[in-house]
Amino acid sequence: MSDRFVTTWRLPAACAVALLAAAGVGLLVGATLPVIAAVAVAETVVLLSLFRHKTRPMLQSPATSHPEHDRLMTRTRRIASRLRDLRSAAGTLPDAVVLLDHGLHVRWFNHAAEDLLGLKRPRDRGRSIAELLRNSELAEWLADGGREPLNDVTAPGHPNRHVTATLLPFGSRQRLLLARDTSHLTRLEQIRRDFVANVSHELRTPLTVIHGYLELLDPEDVPELAPVLDEMRAQSKRMGQIVEDLLTLSRLETQDHVAEEHVQMSPLLASLRKEAEALSQGRHTISLDVATPYDLLGSPKDLHSAFSNLVSNAVRYTPTGGRIAIRWAEFEGGARFSVQDSGFGIPAAHIARLTERFYRVSSSRSRDSGGTGLGLSIVKHVLNLHQARLAIESEPGKGSTFACVFGSERLIDGARVQEAAGLHP
Repeated sequence: MSDRFVTTWRLPAACAVALLAAAGVGLLVGATLPVIAAVAVAETVVLLSLFRHKTRPMLQSPATSHPEHDRLMTRTRRIASRLRDLRSAAGTLPDAVVLLDHGLHVRWFNHAAEDLLGLKRPRDRGRSIAELLRNSELAEWLADGGREPLNDVTAPGHPNRHVTATLLPFGSRQRLLLARDTSHLTRLEQIRRDFVANVSHELRTPLTVIHGYLELLDPEDVPELAPVLDEMRAQSKRMGQIVEDLLTLSRLETQDHVAEEHVQMSPLLASLRKEAEALSQGRHTISLDVATPYDLLGSPKDLHSAFSNLVSNAVRYTPTGGRIAIRWAEFEGGARFSVQDSGFGIPAAHIARLTERFYRVSSSRSRDSGGTGLGLSIVKHVLNLHQARLAIESEPGKGSTFACVFGSERLIDGARVQEAAGLHP
């Protein structure tokens, strides 16, 4: 068998593997295009180009009567037809797929990339993707290396459309750019935010009236109803707190920055300790350790809200006789506010979801504690606005540590206190 026959046979075999991989993944994922399916499609596109280059001389050569040659030609044409079908299918996918070489020049793209990213064929093949997407957030992201996925940015040339984008390494120094239209999700999220804010605002007034009338009722006038009135007051107060927390979340979600004020940590930490002691009513041992003189730059109101949520959670979920340690210390070039308790602890499977609204590790325990289920969501949003992060360490039966980690850019040392006070009186 000639070398040309062997080489040509290997190429269809490789193309067939890519075809089966892409088709199998496509069946698993349905109508959308996740990362694995996109890579399989891109592999197929590359193999199809190479396959055509290698087999064109053979397909154009005069027919021979060699049986092996005839079988190879039949298989070659069948695989080529299937690969063309697959590339045609890739062209109709709803997500944009752009194959880039090592210099980020366009090698291939599907029809969705034309609509979503404004690319045109055949004009834009071989051109730099940065040039084609210039003056857009995508271009700036690509210039920075595109190391992390880019979420919810304006589509190039479409001010009313939003996309998410991912840049993946592929093959030998190539890249695969994936972009998905998330405009409908953005609209739904805005509708949700408006609904929550409007409903919460409308509920505030009737709840205030109900709570006011309940306060006027004296249980001593009707002793048999005393337990009922106490429960009604408690639940009315809890509903009012849920409404206030929802309004706080709505406000935080619409913000893109916070006030750059000097937040003095010593009085804030002392206030948090007093709050913990008042909530505990002597049932816990509460300690405060201030191990760094650094203050913070940010919103005093929002930071107090975030820290207070962590402290109150520790008190609520720690049994009587437990310990709660509040600490402010330097950490990895920045500083860290932490609240450590000796409470029930949290199974690892729940930790990733703790900052979701109304997420409960134990519904009955949460109701008994009087929490709203929104505290950690508020903490997460406040920290995001301060370019900080929430770190959670917990083990069932051994307690938990919730920590707010701030970068050095948010710290104010003693030498800058007067300057900060002058800039932010």
